[in-house]
Amino acid sequence: MATTETNTELGRQIVQDAKDYVLYSWSVQNAINPIAVERAEGRYFYDYDGKAYLDFASQLVNVSIGHSHPKVVQAIKDQAEKLATIGPPMATESRSRLGKLLAEVTPGDLQMSFFTNGGAEANENAIKLARWYTGRHKIIARYRSYHGATAGGITLTGDPRRWAAEPGIPGVVRMFDPYTYRCPAGHPDPCPVCTGAPHLEEILQYEGAHTVAAVILETVTGTNGIIVPPDGYLQSIREVCDRHGILLIADEVMAGFGRTGKWFAVDNWDVVPDILTVAKGINSGYVPLGAMVVREPIAEWVRDKMFAGGLTYSGHPLACASAVASIEAFQEEGIVENAAAMGEVFRTELARLQDKHPSIGEVRGLGCFWGLELVKDRATREPLVPFNGSGEAAKPIAAVMKRALESGLYLMTHWNVVMCCPPLTITRDELDEAIEMLDDALSVADEFCT
Repeated sequence: MATTETNTELGRQIVQDAKDYVLYSWSVQNAINPIAVERAEGRYFYDYDGKAYLDFASQLVNVSIGHSHPKVVQAIKDQAEKLATIGPPMATESRSRLGKLLAEVTPGDLQMSFFTNGGAEANENAIKLARWYTGRHKIIARYRSYHGATAGGITLTGDPRRWAAEPGIPGVVRMFDPYTYRCPAGHPDPCPVCTGAPHLEEILQYEGAHTVAAVILETVTGTNGIIVPPDGYLQSIREVCDRHGILLIADEVMAGFGRTGKWFAVDNWDVVPDILTVAKGINSGYVPLGAMVVREPIAEWVRDKMFAGGLTYSGHPLACASAVASIEAFQEEGIVENAAAMGEVFRTELARLQDKHPSIGEVRGLGCFWGLELVKDRATREPLVPFNGSGEAAKPIAAVMKRALESGLYLMTHWNVVMCCPPLTITRDELDEAIEMLDDALSVADEFCT
């Protein structure tokens, strides 16, 4: 067995090799200093010094079932021994079972799935299919969105991560988000943006509804602030789309599979999209996997046509086997129900932190999907870190993350929002432990308040 000293040295070497030989996403390469992770289990991961970190971010909000879930790990082992890989033209048990399971757990008449390697590819194929199905070319997407880093996905993305990839693909039109805390319309009553339909109708007036194939949106905005739409918003978008023959694409790559305390975020508002894109929580990233799930009319329409899309690893046996096992575990262990129950704890405990910390401007979320928007001044709502802030401007949030990490809490932040997104299997004791560490870390943010 390796000594602690040997393990520590190995961890250092792994980090050095990462710095020398690995290109990290969305990072200044000379500034990276990753944690060398040796193992993970449940809601914790461990570095080579043996330090435990409570994963309050589910990594990239994807390890929904927790780390090293035995049922999922065993399914991968069993599948690898029987059939490790095979091409998409074949039929495999794990792929067929997963397709059927998705038809059962997704809402309404969502019926047929195209399997991808992740969420970006699911969104790419969704917009391709929407254009093909409708014969129209424009796609309406929101500004505070993230839909992936592929050519189409990054063009759909509204936040500044798209800038380096522009001009991107043609035909993408922007709309504002129902961001009530910082509403771009000033949030009058009724608000044309935050109620959905009036703002979308105005855009369609300018663009021509007959040219628009689809509206794509994150049901609950993820990275860009955990923005939960007001009640009625999604229903009104659905109604406008129906009236104009426009498809509604719900990107639930982050919000799907129990993250909001429902199987899918759209279930919170009883809305069925025409196309649902998923990844992340479908199998917690144990093997790369995503899916585009389409409603029955689209499925019937495409049956006598060649689908103009393909991936070498579409429906990979290992990925599908892990997803089947994960969905079964969700059903057997009441994981979605646990996420809903922990959501009520979050609601209470985060409100308590807001009362205590002047740096918290707003608390918002559902299930195990919460955001704390940090401000310098509650009265003016000046953000702790400005929009797209980096370098010196981002130091306050970096200080919060550092304090949390030192105590053993791993957080995900974006600009001035701290995301609280643990695995959906988190226990009450673990949640209490995390809240205590978060409470301490937020005291650092308070020091920057005016």
